[in-house]
Amino acid sequence: MAITSDHIRDKLKRELAAEFVDVEDMSLSRCSTSFKVLVVSSQFEGKPLLQRHRMVNTCLAEELKDIHALEQKTLTPEQWQKQKSK
Repeated sequence: MAITSDHIRDKLKRELAAEFVDVEDMSLSRCSTSFKVLVVSSQFEGKPLLQRHRMVNTCLAEELKDIHALEQKTLTPEQWQKQKSK
């Protein structure tokens, strides 16, 4: 099965109750399957960056078997609002 941006977006939204997910397929500019994700979820509240990234990795564990690189940005809704207002 080919992994698509839509598949990753839908899974992250569903399993992390994310209010916003942006997935960019970077595969065309790289030598293998690569994605860049921005995930905004209230489930990240009070969690350090490493734990947030582990949550994303756990969610995408099956897909990561076929993904060469996954760049992540994980924000709480409050952090996301602050970033958008800059």
